Amino acid sequence: MTGYLSLENGTVFKGELFSASKSPVIGEIVFFTGMTGYQEVLTDPSYKDQIVVFTYPLIGQYGVNEGDSESAVPQVKGVIMLHCPDTYSHYQATSSLKEYLHKWEIPYMTGVDTRQVVKTIRELGSQNACISTAPDIPASEKLKGQIQKVASAELNHVGSGEVHVALLDFGVKKSIITSLVNMDCSVTVVPYDRIELLETLKVDALVISNGPGDPKEMADVLPKLKEYILALPTLGICLGHQLIALALGGNTRKLLFGHRGANHPVIDHETGQVYLTSQNHNYVVEDESLQDTGLNPRFFNVNDDSVEGLQHKTKPILSVQFHPEARPGPEDASYIFEEFYQSIKQPGREKIYA
Repeated sequence: MTGYLSLENGTVFKGELFSASKSPVIGEIVFFTGMTGYQEVLTDPSYKDQIVVFTYPLIGQYGVNEGDSESAVPQVKGVIMLHCPDTYSHYQATSSLKEYLHKWEIPYMTGVDTRQVVKTIRELGSQNACISTAPDIPASEKLKGQIQKVASAELNHVGSGEVHVALLDFGVKKSIITSLVNMDCSVTVVPYDRIELLETLKVDALVISNGPGDPKEMADVLPKLKEYILALPTLGICLGHQLIALALGGNTRKLLFGHRGANHPVIDHETGQVYLTSQNHNYVVEDESLQDTGLNPRFFNVNDDSVEGLQHKTKPILSVQFHPEARPGPEDASYIFEEFYQSIKQPGREKIYA
C-alpha cells in the first residue's frame, strides 16, 4: 500500500508501506550510514523508539540469521529503505529481512528517496517522524523513557573468568557482554535502577553500558554512580561515557543529527592513531565542561572534533563514545577492552566491595 513518512517540520516523503497495522507509528527519525549491519542496528537497544533510515540503497541482501542480534527482539519503531530484496544469500541466513520485519510487526517503507530524507535530517536535525497511510505530521514533544523499556530487571551472571566485572545495564548490547567474557571476565549484569546491589557483589571493576535517550534523564542515579566510578576501575561505553562525564561534574548536549554508522574516524591523542569506529549517539560531552572533573579528553572525532572518549588524570577510569565491541563495524577499537582489562590486573588492586 502507499505510505507516507512525515517529519515534524512538515516535510512528507512517499513510498510503499508494509505494516500489519494501519495505525500511525511515531518515533525519532535518524539515519545509519553502514553498508552492512542492519540486523545489529534493528536489535540494538540504543535505537529504542527510533525510525531508522538506511542510507545504503540496498538493504537486506544477506538476510537475517540467528546469531547477530544485539537483543532478543527488534528495538526500532520503523525502517525506511530505498530497496529491500525478496531474495537473500548467506550461508547462515534463516530468513529474509522482509520476513523478519513482518514477524515482529515492524512497519517499513521502501521506494523512499532516502538521500533526500538524510539531507533533510542533516540540515534540520533529528526530529520526530510518523509512518502512516496518510500524511500525518507528528508533534514535536521529546520522546522519553526509552532506558526503562530496554534495561534488564534482574541480575544476570555470564562467564566464569577470574576477573569479576559488574556491568551496569542501561540497555546493553549482547556483544559487549561477549567481548568481556572473551577477555576472561566473569560478568554480572546489574539493572541500572538497582545499583545498590554492587555493595554485596565482590567485583573487580565496573562497566557502564550503552543505552538510548538523553543521559540527563538518569540524574537520580548519578550521585551513587559517582561513588562506584571513583572506587573501581571503570569503563563507560556510549551512554556510559556520557554518564561518567555527568557524574563527575561535566555536561552533555544534543548534536544536530548525531553520529550513526560503521565508518566514523576517531583519533586517540595518546597514541596519535586514527581508528574507524562504529557509533550510535545523539548526545556528546562538552569539552569545556571537563575542567574540574579530573577527566581529560583523549579521543576526538576527526570529522567534527567532538569528544569521543575520556581518561581520568589519576584513576583507572576510561570512557569511549564509540563502540569497541565492533558489531556492526570495524574491529579497530577492540583494544579498548584490553586496556580496560590491564587496568584491572594492575598489581595491588583488590576487591573494594565484599
